[in-house]
Amino acid sequence: MSSSQSHKIKSRDEPRDVFITPPLLAKLNIDMIDHGEGEIWLDPCKNNGSYYNQFPRGNPKEYCEILEGRDFFEYDGEPDIIVQNPPYSNLDEWIKKNIELNPRIISLLIGVNNLTTRRLEWLYEAGYGLTKMRMLKVWRWFGMSYILIFERGKPSVLEIDRKVWRA
Repeated sequence: MSSSQSHKIKSRDEPRDVFITPPLLAKLNIDMIDHGEGEIWLDPCKNNGSYYNQFPRGNPKEYCEILEGRDFFEYDGEPDIIVQNPPYSNLDEWIKKNIELNPRIISLLIGVNNLTTRRLEWLYEAGYGLTKMRMLKVWRWFGMSYILIFERGKPSVLEIDRKVWRA
């Protein structure tokens, strides 16, 4: 991405956060999650139900959807698993809300440029390890994306080294 293109995206007056997850991609994401019976699944941005409509049968499921007046930032349930393609305009606050809800698993579908050291450190410091990661390309989405699975109390497959290495 050119720096001018990146600047245009960052400085737009209105965010364009609605990127509908293809149902087959949502299913792939769901199938990557190790889950048990009775665990509560949450889709915090349901929109057309790509995730919500495919959550495992027999498990309780909940959702938020700002277009229906069900704001994720006002949600106070106790989900075991949160699976989502979050809005990028407020991703920091979104991740912090996920951590606040303290689920067993947090799964994010985000662009590669959105996986920052700082965001990883927030999740690691909250006790979540990155246990699964898949890179993929979604048609008409900008650049490559990741499916990330974070599990509370599990070691991470990705280490962070803050040392500045010099030649």
